[in-house]
Amino acid sequence: MGQGRGSAVVGAVMVCTLLLQYSQVARAAVYTVGGAKGWTFNVASWPKGKRFRAGDTLVFNYSPAAHNVVGVNRVGYSRCTTPRGSKVFKTGKDQIKLVKGQNFFICTLPGHCQAGMKIAITAA
Repeated sequence: MGQGRGSAVVGAVMVCTLLLQYSQVARAAVYTVGGAKGWTFNVASWPKGKRFRAGDTLVFNYSPAAHNVVGVNRVGYSRCTTPRGSKVFKTGKDQIKLVKGQNFFICTLPGHCQAGMKIAITAA
């Protein structure tokens, strides 16, 4: 009789764990950077008013012949430079999952970052 209850408790814990994991995945949002205009100039203010969470996905839509997306650190963002080891995306339909904390993205084509083609996002 005691063994049956133990199995039921273990089963209930497993179900609760699966539901918790599913609810965290289900809460992840997808954002198209820049809205209908996509990843372009003057998008630095696009994140304002939005609440981002770790696990949310940013979709960068752009012409790969005209732009790229590079994940950088704070220094790379403020100086519009590409630190060693930065991940470069160039498909024109890039999907990037946010990590907890600060996330910085720039376009590294000459003059683009300086013209406002960069975003900084803090994910809870």
